[in-house]
Amino acid sequence: MNKLKSEIPVRDIGISRRSVTGSVPSLGKYESTLERDLMEILRFDPRVDGFTAQPLTITFLDEKGGKRSYTPDGLIHFKESSYRPVPVLYEVKFREDFRKNWKLLIPKFRAAKSYCLDKGWRFEVFTEREIRTPYLDNVKFLWPYRERVPTCEVSSAILQMLWDLDEADPDLLLCALCHDSNNRARMIPSLWHMVAVGIIGCDLNAPLTMRTRIWAEQDS
Repeated sequence: MNKLKSEIPVRDIGISRRSVTGSVPSLGKYESTLERDLMEILRFDPRVDGFTAQPLTITFLDEKGGKRSYTPDGLIHFKESSYRPVPVLYEVKFREDFRKNWKLLIPKFRAAKSYCLDKGWRFEVFTEREIRTPYLDNVKFLWPYRERVPTCEVSSAILQMLWDLDEADPDLLLCALCHDSNNRARMIPSLWHMVAVGIIGCDLNAPLTMRTRIWAEQDS
């Protein structure tokens, strides 16, 4: 399972205007359903190494020279890889809130971008357009299957058949493995587990169905 490092926020996370708070395992508290959904994505993403909610406070001057401060919603750390992803400092905002408060938010976001430029980071604003996608739906669907680990015999049989077929879809793969419909049904959780942990690959940015194109990511 993907275990994330979570650090203590610089300010307490309390009741929000939208009055939706809670916590996500391994990541901590959220202040809106949109933050919760983003945390679920981060918890699932194997590239993510760690996460800090309310990670730091940035001070800046407004148009009149007054001192202001801004605490972004989170900071994402990525695992080392060939493409060397940089940390992402981010804000989560519903598009409606952004439209209503953009005059107040833009100076804060500019200060955050300047801060990230100096640190070699990126600053991003995530709205429901970026978060509530088919990828999130797939994460919610696949997450329960991560714990349903198949036997070595079953996983080896699934992988070997998928390698023999080169690529397939879940329905074709299961039909090739089992002639009996009851046996096929029993193998479905094993198949989705292997997708959830990355042993079997597919396009998670499109809705998952029994006709989704899948392929083996590693040899049996």
